[in-house]
Amino acid sequence: MLNSEGQRVRLCYARPVTIGNDCWLGAGVIVCPGVTIGDGCVIGAGSVVTKDIPANSFACGVPCRVVRPITEADSMAHLPHILGDNKVM
Repeated sequence: MLNSEGQRVRLCYARPVTIGNDCWLGAGVIVCPGVTIGDGCVIGAGSVVTKDIPANSFACGVPCRVVRPITEADSMAHLPHILGDNKVM
């Protein structure tokens, strides 16, 4: 494009990406422009997120799709053999 002074310029159109609090994105995740990922989500490795993901969801795939909600049953508090001497806050 040319600006008002006749100089060549490049314009970039980008939509914002919003990633909520306490989210975990696996290795190699691609988040497309304009996508919102809700609080507490887990996105599987290698996923391509093309649409909004609701809060507290596990999603994965190409394109990324919600697999299931994340519930209290997923808490590490229910896995004492993994926690050892540690405690969930």
